[in-house]
Amino acid sequence: MSTENIAAIIQDLRRHLALCQEILGVVESESEALRAAEGALNFTAYQAKKNLLPRLDQSLNQIRQHRSTWQRLEAAMRARFPEVPTLLRQNQDLIMKIIVLDRENEQALLRRGLVPPRHLPPASRQRPHFVADLYRRQSK
Repeated sequence: MSTENIAAIIQDLRRHLALCQEILGVVESESEALRAAEGALNFTAYQAKKNLLPRLDQSLNQIRQHRSTWQRLEAAMRARFPEVPTLLRQNQDLIMKIIVLDRENEQALLRRGLVPPRHLPPASRQRPHFVADLYRRQSK
């Protein structure tokens, strides 16, 4: 594998990180609007999220392709590029922040009755330890 390919991986990871930061900004503004009880901004946040989806899909597809390439490399070659694991960790951390904050926003919308019944999350999602319980039951 050439260093140009690894440079492309690094560049795409940076782009994905920037996109995730943009998504976090939208989710944070939605959170602030929900705390301030402004109904009009909820639609703005929804539109912003919807507009970011195609870019997110494209970015994820590129990263999936890079993932298989990166995993085929020998450990010694991967060790020469410590920036890649660092960027991966930064992306993962940011994605977790987005997920947590978006879930909080969803809960706030549910409390206010702003979510139509067909969009309510399943009951299993309301139980915070549902997945851990499933694993425990399957391991017995």
